[in-house]
Amino acid sequence: MNSPYIYEVEVEWQEERTGLLRSKGLQTLEVSSPPEFHGRSGLWTPEHLFVASVNSCFMLTFLAIAKLAKLAFESFSCYASGKLERGDYSFKFTEITLRAKLKLANESDRERARQILEKAEKKCLVSNSIRPKIYLECDISA
Repeated sequence: MNSPYIYEVEVEWQEERTGLLRSKGLQTLEVSSPPEFHGRSGLWTPEHLFVASVNSCFMLTFLAIAKLAKLAFESFSCYASGKLERGDYSFKFTEITLRAKLKLANESDRERARQILEKAEKKCLVSNSIRPKIYLECDISA
């Protein structure tokens, strides 16, 4: 059996609803609850970090699969939007929409690129580790 990977993060309260998020070898982030939940504006929030985790994992998974598939592309970006709704007992993310934008080197790779993007969404370890449904929207051009 393989040993699990462990990722450690520490948060330290500063004042009001803000804190410092640290992990060895990484830049410290100042975090807060969102302004709509009485936090400070202009700071990363758990909600932003949650959606960012899905989005960045999707990108990195796509890059790995595209490299293995030898897919030539000129640019990639992805906008992610997470929907936070009040449930029975608390708020929860009910869906995340990924809007991937991919510019191909060759028009003939359009369908293969769509399949690679869809595979990346299905294989993303963060997406596979959370409860909300993940929706993928692609904008592919050559």
